[in-house]
Amino acid sequence: MFKKFTNGCVTLVQKYLPDPFIFAIVLTILVFILGIITTGQGPLDMVVHWGNGVWSLLAFSMQMVLVLVTGHTLASAPIVKKGLNKLASIPKTPTQAIFAVSLISGIACWINWGFGLVIGALYARELAKKVKRVDYRLLIAAAYSGFLVWHGGISGSIPLSLATGGEALVTATKGAVTEAIPTTQTIFAPFNLIISAAIIIMLPILNRAMHPKDEDAYVIDPKLLEDNMEEATAAEKTMTPADKMENSSAFSIITGLLGIVYIVYYFATKGFDLNLNIVNLIFMIAGIILHGTPRRYLNALKEAVKGADGIILQFPFYAGIMGMMTGESAAGVSLAGKMSEMFVAISNQTTFPLFTFLSAGLVNFFVPSGGGQWAVQAPIMMPAGLELGVNPAITGMAIAWGDAWTNMIQPFWALPALGIAGLGARDIMGYCLIDLIVSGIIICAGFLLLV
Repeated sequence: MFKKFTNGCVTLVQKYLPDPFIFAIVLTILVFILGIITTGQGPLDMVVHWGNGVWSLLAFSMQMVLVLVTGHTLASAPIVKKGLNKLASIPKTPTQAIFAVSLISGIACWINWGFGLVIGALYARELAKKVKRVDYRLLIAAAYSGFLVWHGGISGSIPLSLATGGEALVTATKGAVTEAIPTTQTIFAPFNLIISAAIIIMLPILNRAMHPKDEDAYVIDPKLLEDNMEEATAAEKTMTPADKMENSSAFSIITGLLGIVYIVYYFATKGFDLNLNIVNLIFMIAGIILHGTPRRYLNALKEAVKGADGIILQFPFYAGIMGMMTGESAAGVSLAGKMSEMFVAISNQTTFPLFTFLSAGLVNFFVPSGGGQWAVQAPIMMPAGLELGVNPAITGMAIAWGDAWTNMIQPFWALPALGIAGLGARDIMGYCLIDLIVSGIIICAGFLLLV
C-alpha cells in the first residue's frame, strides 16, 4: 500500500510539476494577483515591489552558486574522490546506501546546511557508481531530505539571530524580544533536540521504504557520473611562460597558505561559527590545494559550473516574489503579513506554536530564504506569541521549523543538489513530498506535546 502511494506521488509530480523556472514564474503570477486582492495595492505597486526585490538576493545567489561549484570541484580532486570512493564502498545494498546517505546528510545539515547540501549530494553520486540496483532519483532525494533539520541545527539563522540580541533583534520583533535568547533555549532545548533526532532517525527508514522494486528502479549508468576533465598535456619543453604558470604548484601553495591562515584566524577569533561564507572558502581553498595546480583546478571548475544555470536564472525571480510578499501598502499592509495574521487570529496559547509553524511553512513557498522568513514573520508572530503567553524562544523555533519543512517541495533549495546530480526537480519531488508529510506530523506533534 505504501509503495503504491509513493509511486503515485512520484508519477503525479513527474507528470505535473514543471521545470523549477516555470514554477518560479507561476508563483510570481500567483503572488502578483493575491497581493492586489488582499492588500488593496494596484498592479503598478506590485510591479514596483517585484522590481525592487529582483536583485535583493544577488549576494546570496552568488553564495549558492559557490556552494555548488566549490563543493563539486573539491569532490573531483583525486584524494577526495578516493576518500568518497572508499566511503561509498561500505554500503553493499540499496538499503544500506539509502540508510547511509540519509543519515550522513541529516547529521551534516544539522551541523551546517551548506556543508550538508554539498556533501550529501556528492556522497549520493559516489554511491550510485558503486551500489547496484539503487534508485538514483531516490538516492539524491535522500541526500536532500537531510535539509529538513537545518533550521533546528547549529547553523539555523533564526535561533542564531535570537542569540545575537542587540538593537536589530528588538527592531525585528517590534520590541517583543529585548534581550538575547541563548541557544540553550532554542537549538539545544529538549523539545528541539527531540524533534531533530526523531527526523534524523526517521529519514533513513522512510526513504528506504520508498525504494521501488528492482525492476522499477531508476538505475543510472556509472559512466555518466564520471568527471570529464581535460588535463594539461603539453610537454615541459613546449610550454609557454603562461602554460608554466598555470601548471605551477607554487601558485596553488601560496593561495592555499593565505586561505589556511585566514581560516585558522577566523575560528580562533569567532569560535565554531560555520556560515555559508566560511564553508565556501574552506571548500575553495581545499580544492585549490588538493588539485595541485591552477590548471587542474580550472578544468574541474568548468565541469562544476555546468550545473549552476538553474540558480543563476531562478533566484532573481524568487527575490522578486519576496519583494511582492513583503511590499507594504500605504497602510502598512503586506501579503506576507496578511498570511501570518490569519493564523494568529485562530490561535490560543496551546495552538499558537503549531499554527506559527504551519504559517511559516506556507510563507516559505513564497519567501524561501531563512533571513527573509524572519524579516517577514518576526514582527507579527513574536509580539502575538508574547501577548498569548508563549515563550519567544518557542515562537522563534516554530518559525524556523516551518521555514525548513516546506523546503522539501520548494525547488529553490534543491537546485545545488540537483545541479551536482544532473537531475531535474520533478525527479526527486515525489519522494520529497512523502518526507514532507511524515516530518510534518513529527514536528506538529513536537510543538503540541513537548512545549
